[in-house]
Amino acid sequence: MSEYRSPAYKTPVLKKDQPADNYKFLPLPAPTGSYPFHMNIDTIVDDIDPQKMVFHMAGDTGSLRNPCFTLPVAAAMTEQYDVTVAIDRPRFLYHLGDVVYNHGETTEYDRQFFIPYQHYPGPIVAIAGNHDSDVNPDAVEPYESLAPFIKVFCAAKAAPVDFSMAKNRLSIIQPNIYWVLHTPLAVFIGLHTNVPKFGIVTPEQRSWFLEQLVDPASLQNEKMLIVCMHHAPYSADINHGASLAMIDFLEDAFDETGVRPDIVFSGHVHNYQRFLKTGADGTTVTYVVAGAGGYDELHPIASINNAGFTNDDERLKNVDLIKYCDDKHGFLKIAIEKNSRGLQLTGEYFSFVNERIIDAATETELTDRFVLERQLH
Repeated sequence: MSEYRSPAYKTPVLKKDQPADNYKFLPLPAPTGSYPFHMNIDTIVDDIDPQKMVFHMAGDTGSLRNPCFTLPVAAAMTEQYDVTVAIDRPRFLYHLGDVVYNHGETTEYDRQFFIPYQHYPGPIVAIAGNHDSDVNPDAVEPYESLAPFIKVFCAAKAAPVDFSMAKNRLSIIQPNIYWVLHTPLAVFIGLHTNVPKFGIVTPEQRSWFLEQLVDPASLQNEKMLIVCMHHAPYSADINHGASLAMIDFLEDAFDETGVRPDIVFSGHVHNYQRFLKTGADGTTVTYVVAGAGGYDELHPIASINNAGFTNDDERLKNVDLIKYCDDKHGFLKIAIEKNSRGLQLTGEYFSFVNERIIDAATETELTDRFVLERQLH
């Protein structure tokens, strides 16, 4: 279990003197489903319990250079399926992006995704990361941004993927690159934040996001409202730091609609971090970064003595880093349960006991646990 290593920041940080790379933005592909891009969980999972739902979350599971951490993460989540009693068994994996490095190519999906997850029993849904969205300029066969991702996750019908040898995992029929997953206990709004280092959201997607926040079908008073995005709004790591672009995008949308989610999940940063943001009215929103799902390089938390970073920005005020793990890979197990008071979300982050032993060992330990509650109206 990681504790604060003084002197480390306990807030998000900004990385100084970062060059703009918005020129890397790539146009989005056409939707594969109809507006407003909603999918019900019963499309991919049978008999979800309306009283309790358990699922996995992980980001940045791909690894081009060294798959030795991707495999144990997938195996450990599979093991939780096998040993957990039925009511506590995860039913699906929500992937937070960067399935395949470095450019989301078809030739890498088997090694980085299909083979590691060939024994994972549940369906896997996803939002795309910056690496999934990028295009390799040196590819032998030219392809469009996100074309392989669409065949795996946004297909017209569930079927074996033609470029995969793992024929036991069928394609998923998500209706678009940004989309909404409806379940009995939670609504997941999945955003697409494109290729640049700190993310970009198109005006069309922003308008769609505003509609989803206030959509009566989301039943915000009866379900948990969860926002998922690849680029982390808040981070204290030394490779990325916080994304002011994503903070401004979210805060403007929340202020305009008067709706704030219960929790925001992201990847992109290769570690685990949990933040608590306190609003002017005293309300809080939890932000979780879970991007240590397999990429071999992890991102440490910045030291306050490092002159390359600062937390001197109003947008980082009242945001506290509650817990982090920056030296081990891991994944989340989330449970949402209905009780007499309302809804309770319990998040558990598992990391490896000794991941430097490069073998098939999947022994994990509980590194963080948090609970959120929503009263029903």
